[in-house]
Amino acid sequence: MTTYIVFINWTEQGIKNVRESPKRLDAAKKALSDMGGSFKEFYLTMGEYDMVAVCEAPDDAVAARFCLTLGQAGSVRTKTLKAFPESAYRELIGSLG
Repeated sequence: MTTYIVFINWTEQGIKNVRESPKRLDAAKKALSDMGGSFKEFYLTMGEYDMVAVCEAPDDAVAARFCLTLGQAGSVRTKTLKAFPESAYRELIGSLG
């Protein structure tokens, strides 16, 4: 599985209906699970982003489909980073010439 860091901001629609946010999170977790992925961690944050999630997905296409599905619902906008675990980081750095 590949790890993704997802930065999430509410849209105007999302913040107007913020009390529904926990239900939307549950629906997002189910949607990702149905695609073969999972949420590893989720945080409400203060600062540039409203929420941050650490997710796993089988591949980039699943991660993209998941984020597009979230965006389509209209309550959030996402920015996603593909994350490499420490072992991959060490392997990549070790392979430099």
